[in-house]
Amino acid sequence: MAGGLAALLDDVAALARLAAASTDDVAAASAKAGSKAMGVVIDDAAVTPQYVKGLEPKRELPIIWRITKGSFRNKLIFILPVLLLLSAFAPWALTPILMLGGLYLSFEGAEKIWELVSGKPKKAPAAAEGAGAEDKIVSSAVRTDLILSAEIMVISMNSIDAESLWARAIVLVVVAIGITLLVYGAVGVLVKMDDVGLAMAADEDSEFKQKFGRGLVGAMPKVMNVISYVGMVAMLWVGGHILLVGTHDLGLAQPYGFVHHLEGAVAGIAGVGAILGWLINTAFSFVFGLIIGGIIAVIMHFLPFGHHDESGHAGGSADQHEAGQGSAAQSAGSPEAGSPGPDAKG
Repeated sequence: MAGGLAALLDDVAALARLAAASTDDVAAASAKAGSKAMGVVIDDAAVTPQYVKGLEPKRELPIIWRITKGSFRNKLIFILPVLLLLSAFAPWALTPILMLGGLYLSFEGAEKIWELVSGKPKKAPAAAEGAGAEDKIVSSAVRTDLILSAEIMVISMNSIDAESLWARAIVLVVVAIGITLLVYGAVGVLVKMDDVGLAMAADEDSEFKQKFGRGLVGAMPKVMNVISYVGMVAMLWVGGHILLVGTHDLGLAQPYGFVHHLEGAVAGIAGVGAILGWLINTAFSFVFGLIIGGIIAVIMHFLPFGHHDESGHAGGSADQHEAGQGSAAQSAGSPEAGSPGPDAKG
Protein backbone atom coordinates (compact mmCIF):
# COMPACT_ATOMS: atom_id res chain seq x y z
CA MET A 1 0.00 0.00 0.00
CA ALA A 2 2.79 2.39 0.93
CA GLY A 3 4.58 1.57 -2.30
CA GLY A 4 1.40 2.20 -4.33
CA LEU A 5 0.80 5.53 -2.57
CA ALA A 6 4.40 6.60 -3.22
CA ALA A 7 4.06 5.67 -6.89
CA LEU A 8 0.82 7.62 -7.10
CA LEU A 9 2.45 10.66 -5.50
CA ASP A 10 5.35 10.36 -7.94
CA ASP A 11 2.88 10.31 -10.85
CA VAL A 12 1.05 13.34 -9.46
CA ALA A 13 4.34 15.19 -9.04
CA ALA A 14 5.34 14.30 -12.60
CA LEU A 15 2.00 15.56 -13.93
CA ALA A 16 2.40 18.76 -11.90
CA ARG A 17 5.86 19.32 -13.37
CA LEU A 18 4.51 18.67 -16.87
CA ALA A 19 1.65 21.12 -16.32
CA ALA A 20 4.05 23.73 -14.97
CA ALA A 21 6.34 23.24 -17.95
CA SER A 22 3.40 23.57 -20.32
CA THR A 23 2.31 26.76 -18.58
CA ASP A 24 5.84 28.12 -18.82
CA ASP A 25 5.92 27.21 -22.52
CA VAL A 26 2.64 29.01 -23.15
CA ALA A 27 3.83 32.06 -21.20
CA ALA A 28 7.15 32.14 -23.06
CA ALA A 29 5.49 31.65 -26.44
CA SER A 30 2.92 34.33 -25.66
CA ALA A 31 5.62 36.79 -24.59
CA LYS A 32 7.61 36.10 -27.75
CA ALA A 33 4.58 36.41 -30.01
CA GLY A 34 3.39 39.58 -28.29
CA SER A 35 6.79 41.23 -28.47
CA LYS A 36 6.92 40.71 -32.23
CA ALA A 37 3.69 42.68 -32.57
CA MET A 38 4.73 45.47 -30.21
CA GLY A 39 5.10 48.04 -32.97
CA VAL A 40 1.45 47.62 -33.93
CA VAL A 41 0.51 47.64 -30.23
CA ILE A 42 2.18 51.05 -29.84
CA ASP A 43 0.32 52.26 -32.90
CA ASP A 44 -2.98 50.93 -31.52
CA ALA A 45 -2.43 52.66 -28.17
CA ALA A 46 -1.47 55.91 -29.90
CA VAL A 47 -4.49 55.95 -32.21
CA THR A 48 -7.23 55.21 -29.66
CA PRO A 49 -7.16 58.37 -27.45
CA GLN A 50 -8.33 60.51 -30.38
CA TYR A 51 -11.74 58.85 -30.23
CA VAL A 52 -12.60 60.34 -26.84
CA LYS A 53 -11.34 63.82 -27.66
CA GLY A 54 -14.03 66.43 -26.97
CA LEU A 55 -16.21 64.16 -24.84
CA GLU A 56 -17.43 64.85 -21.35
CA PRO A 57 -14.90 63.34 -18.92
CA LYS A 58 -17.52 61.08 -17.34
CA ARG A 59 -18.15 59.39 -20.72
CA GLU A 60 -14.50 58.68 -21.57
CA LEU A 61 -14.02 55.43 -19.66
CA PRO A 62 -17.43 53.95 -20.64
CA ILE A 63 -16.60 54.52 -24.30
CA ILE A 64 -13.11 53.06 -23.91
CA TRP A 65 -14.71 50.01 -22.28
CA ARG A 66 -17.10 49.64 -25.24
CA ILE A 67 -14.13 49.85 -27.63
CA THR A 68 -12.27 47.29 -25.49
CA LYS A 69 -15.17 44.85 -25.76
CA GLY A 70 -15.22 45.41 -29.51
CA SER A 71 -11.50 44.67 -29.65
CA PHE A 72 -12.01 41.41 -27.75
CA ARG A 73 -14.70 40.42 -30.25
CA ASN A 74 -12.45 41.32 -33.17
CA LYS A 75 -9.57 39.21 -31.92
CA LEU A 76 -11.31 36.22 -30.35
CA ILE A 77 -14.49 35.77 -32.41
CA PHE A 78 -13.57 37.01 -35.89
CA ILE A 79 -9.80 36.97 -36.36
CA LEU A 80 -8.67 33.98 -34.28
CA PRO A 81 -10.83 31.29 -35.98
CA VAL A 82 -9.92 32.57 -39.45
CA LEU A 83 -6.21 32.58 -38.63
CA LEU A 84 -6.31 29.06 -37.21
CA LEU A 85 -8.13 27.77 -40.29
CA LEU A 86 -5.67 29.51 -42.60
CA SER A 87 -2.68 28.22 -40.64
CA ALA A 88 -4.04 24.67 -40.98
CA PHE A 89 -5.27 24.70 -44.58
CA ALA A 90 -3.78 27.73 -46.38
CA PRO A 91 -0.67 28.97 -44.55
CA TRP A 92 0.54 30.55 -47.79
CA ALA A 93 -2.26 33.14 -47.44
CA LEU A 94 -0.92 34.61 -44.19
CA THR A 95 1.89 36.61 -45.83
CA PRO A 96 -0.34 38.33 -48.44
CA ILE A 97 -2.90 39.15 -45.74
CA LEU A 98 -0.15 40.56 -43.57
CA MET A 99 1.13 42.65 -46.48
CA LEU A 100 -2.33 44.09 -47.13
CA GLY A 101 -2.29 45.30 -43.55
CA GLY A 102 1.22 46.67 -44.11
CA LEU A 103 -0.06 48.65 -47.09
CA TYR A 104 -2.87 50.08 -44.98
CA LEU A 105 -0.53 51.07 -42.14
CA SER A 106 1.92 52.67 -44.58
CA PHE A 107 -0.88 54.61 -46.26
CA GLU A 108 -2.28 55.84 -42.94
CA GLY A 109 1.18 56.90 -41.75
CA ALA A 110 1.89 58.75 -45.00
CA GLU A 111 -1.52 60.44 -44.76
CA LYS A 112 -0.75 61.69 -41.26
CA ILE A 113 2.61 63.09 -42.37
CA TRP A 114 0.94 64.79 -45.33
CA GLU A 115 -1.64 66.40 -43.04
CA LEU A 116 1.14 67.48 -40.69
CA VAL A 117 3.33 69.15 -43.32
CA SER A 118 0.48 70.59 -45.41
CA GLY A 119 -1.41 72.04 -42.45
CA LYS A 120 -4.66 70.43 -43.53
CA PRO A 121 -7.39 70.61 -40.89
CA LYS A 122 -7.89 67.45 -38.93
CA LYS A 123 -11.20 65.69 -38.75
CA ALA A 124 -13.49 67.08 -36.10
CA PRO A 125 -14.11 64.74 -33.16
CA ALA A 126 -17.15 62.53 -33.53
CA ALA A 127 -18.36 64.04 -30.27
CA ALA A 128 -19.20 67.19 -32.21
CA GLU A 129 -21.58 65.35 -34.54
CA GLY A 130 -24.64 65.44 -32.30
CA ALA A 131 -27.01 62.58 -31.49
CA GLY A 132 -25.54 59.12 -31.79
CA ALA A 133 -22.00 60.46 -31.49
CA GLU A 134 -20.94 57.77 -29.02
CA ASP A 135 -22.08 55.00 -31.34
CA LYS A 136 -20.15 56.63 -34.19
CA ILE A 137 -17.05 56.86 -32.02
CA VAL A 138 -17.24 53.23 -30.98
CA SER A 139 -18.00 52.01 -34.52
CA SER A 140 -15.09 53.94 -36.02
CA ALA A 141 -12.68 52.84 -33.30
CA VAL A 142 -13.67 49.18 -33.57
CA ARG A 143 -13.24 49.23 -37.36
CA THR A 144 -9.72 50.64 -36.99
CA ASP A 145 -9.03 48.13 -34.21
CA LEU A 146 -10.09 45.28 -36.50
CA ILE A 147 -7.27 46.08 -38.92
CA LEU A 148 -4.67 46.65 -36.22
CA SER A 149 -5.81 43.56 -34.31
CA ALA A 150 -5.52 41.47 -37.47
CA GLU A 151 -1.94 42.69 -37.86
CA ILE A 152 -1.15 41.88 -34.23
CA MET A 153 -2.64 38.40 -34.47
CA VAL A 154 -0.98 37.51 -37.80
CA ILE A 155 2.42 38.74 -36.60
CA SER A 156 1.93 36.75 -33.40
CA MET A 157 0.86 33.66 -35.37
CA ASN A 158 4.01 33.83 -37.48
CA SER A 159 6.12 33.94 -34.30
CA ILE A 160 4.64 30.77 -32.75
CA ASP A 161 6.77 27.64 -33.10
CA ALA A 162 4.16 25.20 -31.77
CA GLU A 163 3.06 22.48 -34.21
CA SER A 164 -0.24 21.72 -32.49
CA LEU A 165 -3.27 23.72 -33.60
CA TRP A 166 -4.52 23.78 -30.00
CA ALA A 167 -1.19 25.07 -28.72
CA ARG A 168 -1.26 27.90 -31.28
CA ALA A 169 -4.84 28.68 -30.31
CA ILE A 170 -3.98 28.90 -26.60
CA VAL A 171 -1.01 31.18 -27.25
CA LEU A 172 -3.07 33.44 -29.50
CA VAL A 173 -5.86 33.68 -26.91
CA VAL A 174 -3.31 34.69 -24.26
CA VAL A 175 -1.77 37.25 -26.64
CA ALA A 176 -5.18 38.64 -27.62
CA ILE A 177 -6.36 39.09 -24.04
CA GLY A 178 -3.04 40.40 -22.74
CA ILE A 179 -2.46 42.91 -25.53
CA THR A 180 -6.04 44.19 -25.45
CA LEU A 181 -5.89 44.79 -21.71
CA LEU A 182 -2.46 46.42 -22.07
CA VAL A 183 -3.52 48.77 -24.87
CA TYR A 184 -6.88 49.91 -23.55
CA GLY A 185 -5.75 49.92 -19.93
CA ALA A 186 -2.95 52.29 -20.93
CA VAL A 187 -5.39 54.39 -22.97
CA GLY A 188 -7.76 54.61 -19.99
CA VAL A 189 -4.95 55.82 -17.76
CA LEU A 190 -3.79 58.36 -20.32
CA VAL A 191 -7.16 59.98 -20.95
CA LYS A 192 -7.90 60.32 -17.22
CA MET A 193 -4.54 61.76 -16.18
CA ASP A 194 -5.71 65.35 -16.65
CA ASP A 195 -8.71 64.59 -14.41
CA VAL A 196 -6.28 63.34 -11.79
CA GLY A 197 -4.33 66.57 -12.22
CA LEU A 198 -7.47 68.67 -11.80
CA ALA A 199 -8.36 66.82 -8.60
CA MET A 200 -4.86 67.35 -7.22
CA ALA A 201 -4.87 71.02 -8.21
CA ALA A 202 -8.10 71.49 -6.23
CA ASP A 203 -6.57 70.07 -3.04
CA GLU A 204 -6.19 73.13 -0.81
CA ASP A 205 -4.41 71.16 1.93
CA SER A 206 -1.23 70.56 -0.07
CA GLU A 207 0.60 73.18 -2.10
CA PHE A 208 2.77 70.45 -3.60
CA LYS A 209 -0.29 68.57 -4.88
CA GLN A 210 -1.68 71.77 -6.36
CA LYS A 211 1.54 72.52 -8.25
CA PHE A 212 1.95 68.93 -9.38
CA GLY A 213 -1.71 68.77 -10.48
CA ARG A 214 -1.44 71.99 -12.49
CA GLY A 215 1.76 70.72 -14.07
CA LEU A 216 0.09 67.43 -14.95
CA VAL A 217 -2.87 69.19 -16.57
CA GLY A 218 -0.53 71.40 -18.58
CA ALA A 219 1.69 68.49 -19.63
CA MET A 220 -0.99 66.07 -20.85
CA PRO A 221 -1.76 67.84 -24.17
CA LYS A 222 1.96 67.72 -24.99
CA VAL A 223 2.13 64.05 -23.97
CA MET A 224 -0.82 63.24 -26.22
CA ASN A 225 0.85 65.07 -29.11
CA VAL A 226 4.04 63.07 -28.61
CA ILE A 227 2.01 59.86 -28.53
CA SER A 228 0.33 60.81 -31.81
CA TYR A 229 3.76 61.32 -33.42
CA VAL A 230 4.94 57.98 -32.04
CA GLY A 231 1.86 56.35 -33.55
CA MET A 232 2.56 57.97 -36.92
CA VAL A 233 6.17 56.74 -36.93
CA ALA A 234 5.07 53.30 -35.72
CA MET A 235 2.60 52.99 -38.59
CA LEU A 236 5.32 53.62 -41.18
CA TRP A 237 7.95 51.54 -39.39
CA VAL A 238 5.70 48.53 -38.85
CA GLY A 239 4.01 48.79 -42.24
CA GLY A 240 7.33 49.15 -44.05
CA HIS A 241 8.89 46.24 -42.16
CA ILE A 242 5.92 44.00 -42.97
CA LEU A 243 6.23 44.89 -46.65
CA LEU A 244 10.02 44.42 -46.68
CA VAL A 245 9.86 40.97 -45.12
CA GLY A 246 6.76 40.03 -47.10
CA THR A 247 8.38 40.75 -50.46
CA HIS A 248 11.30 38.55 -49.43
CA ASP A 249 8.98 35.75 -48.31
CA LEU A 250 7.19 35.92 -51.67
CA GLY A 251 10.48 35.35 -53.51
CA LEU A 252 11.89 38.84 -54.18
CA ALA A 253 15.51 39.11 -53.12
CA GLN A 254 15.46 42.91 -52.95
CA PRO A 255 15.09 45.32 -51.26
CA TYR A 256 15.13 43.25 -48.07
CA GLY A 257 18.36 41.52 -49.11
CA PHE A 258 20.19 44.87 -49.17
CA VAL A 259 18.87 45.79 -45.71
CA HIS A 260 19.77 42.38 -44.34
CA HIS A 261 23.29 42.75 -45.80
CA LEU A 262 23.74 46.08 -43.98
CA GLU A 263 22.50 44.52 -40.76
CA GLY A 264 25.07 41.76 -41.10
CA ALA A 265 27.84 44.26 -41.80
CA VAL A 266 27.37 45.97 -38.43
CA ALA A 267 26.42 42.89 -36.40
CA GLY A 268 30.03 42.18 -35.43
CA ILE A 269 30.66 45.59 -33.86
CA ALA A 270 31.31 44.89 -30.20
CA GLY A 271 28.73 46.20 -27.78
CA VAL A 272 26.52 48.05 -30.27
CA GLY A 273 26.22 45.67 -33.21
CA ALA A 274 22.73 44.45 -32.34
CA ILE A 275 21.46 47.97 -31.69
CA LEU A 276 22.94 49.30 -34.93
CA GLY A 277 21.41 46.40 -36.85
CA TRP A 278 17.99 47.16 -35.36
CA LEU A 279 18.35 50.87 -36.14
CA ILE A 280 19.28 50.13 -39.75
CA ASN A 281 16.33 47.78 -40.18
CA THR A 282 13.96 50.27 -38.53
CA ALA A 283 15.21 53.23 -40.57
CA PHE A 284 14.91 51.40 -43.89
CA SER A 285 11.50 50.02 -42.89
CA PHE A 286 10.31 53.56 -42.09
CA VAL A 287 11.58 54.94 -45.40
CA PHE A 288 10.14 52.02 -47.37
CA GLY A 289 6.79 52.41 -45.63
CA LEU A 290 6.81 56.16 -46.30
CA ILE A 291 7.56 55.62 -50.01
CA ILE A 292 4.90 52.96 -50.50
CA GLY A 293 2.38 54.81 -48.36
CA GLY A 294 3.08 58.05 -50.23
CA ILE A 295 2.45 56.35 -53.58
CA ILE A 296 -0.89 55.02 -52.33
CA ALA A 297 -1.80 58.43 -50.93
CA VAL A 298 -1.07 60.04 -54.33
CA ILE A 299 -3.29 57.48 -56.03
CA MET A 300 -6.08 58.05 -53.51
CA HIS A 301 -5.96 61.85 -53.66
CA PHE A 302 -4.63 63.13 -56.94
CA LEU A 303 -5.15 60.62 -59.75
CA PRO A 304 -8.62 60.58 -61.37
CA PHE A 305 -9.39 56.93 -60.62
CA GLY A 306 -8.35 57.30 -57.00
CA HIS A 307 -9.80 60.72 -56.22
CA HIS A 308 -12.43 60.83 -53.53
CA ASP A 309 -14.45 63.55 -51.90
CA GLU A 310 -12.36 65.28 -49.26
CA SER A 311 -15.33 65.26 -46.94
CA GLY A 312 -15.40 61.50 -47.16
CA HIS A 313 -11.92 61.23 -45.74
CA ALA A 314 -11.31 64.34 -43.73
CA GLY A 315 -14.78 64.96 -42.46
CA GLY A 316 -15.72 67.99 -44.59
CA SER A 317 -14.41 71.37 -45.56
CA ALA A 318 -12.31 73.66 -43.46
CA ASP A 319 -15.43 75.59 -42.46
CA GLN A 320 -17.11 72.39 -41.34
CA HIS A 321 -14.03 71.52 -39.35
CA GLU A 322 -14.02 74.89 -37.64
CA ALA A 323 -17.69 74.52 -36.81
CA GLY A 324 -17.09 71.03 -35.51
CA GLN A 325 -14.15 72.15 -33.43
CA GLY A 326 -16.28 74.96 -32.03
CA SER A 327 -18.93 72.46 -30.99
CA ALA A 328 -16.27 70.24 -29.46
CA ALA A 329 -14.90 73.21 -27.56
CA GLN A 330 -18.35 73.93 -26.16
CA SER A 331 -18.92 70.30 -25.15
CA ALA A 332 -15.51 70.20 -23.47
CA GLY A 333 -16.05 73.55 -21.75
CA SER A 334 -13.06 75.25 -23.36
CA PRO A 335 -12.34 78.97 -22.89
CA GLU A 336 -13.58 79.68 -26.44
CA ALA A 337 -16.98 78.42 -25.40
CA GLY A 338 -17.23 80.55 -22.31
CA SER A 339 -16.75 79.53 -18.71
CA PRO A 340 -15.71 75.88 -18.15
CA GLY A 341 -18.39 73.58 -16.84
CA PRO A 342 -17.96 71.48 -13.73
CA ASP A 343 -16.73 68.49 -15.72
CA ALA A 344 -14.42 70.46 -17.99
CA LYS A 345 -10.76 69.69 -18.15
CA GLY A 346 -8.01 72.25 -17.83
